[in-house]
Amino acid sequence: MPLTPFHLGPALFIGLILFRYVNLPSFLAANVIVDLEPFFVLLFGLDYPLHGFFHSFLGGSLVALALFLVIWKMNEPVQKVMDFFGLRQDTDVRSVGIGCFFGVYFHILLDCFLYTDIMPFYPSGFNPVYGWFSGHEVYLFCVVSFVLGVLWCGYKVALKKF
Repeated sequence: MPLTPFHLGPALFIGLILFRYVNLPSFLAANVIVDLEPFFVLLFGLDYPLHGFFHSFLGGSLVALALFLVIWKMNEPVQKVMDFFGLRQDTDVRSVGIGCFFGVYFHILLDCFLYTDIMPFYPSGFNPVYGWFSGHEVYLFCVVSFVLGVLWCGYKVALKKF
């Protein structure tokens, strides 16, 4: 995705579906943090692929581990934000870990459909899903899932049924 916000749509929708099992803040953060890589490439004009090492499952695992440590350490402030939105969750190591790793891997998978420079199985250049869906289809999925996620979240918050 050229713009990370597109990743928030599927992350919100899937995160709400799996709300009992996956820590929502870690899942949302994991779905966007991977795009720090292309952000820095563009910002600093680096001679490096936009979707480099951290857009692989190996590099993404390192990102997920680092994010896990940060989110676990910042659990209380994160939960205060979740309280504000009426979305507090019981936080445990497993739900945060699943959120971080599944979120990063899901980001990489979505990008694999679109970009030729992604090597999900680094160091192999094999990308078995490139071209399965058009850019239009992937972006439509992201937008529709965002709308559904916002509507569902609003409904759940209004009824306090998480």
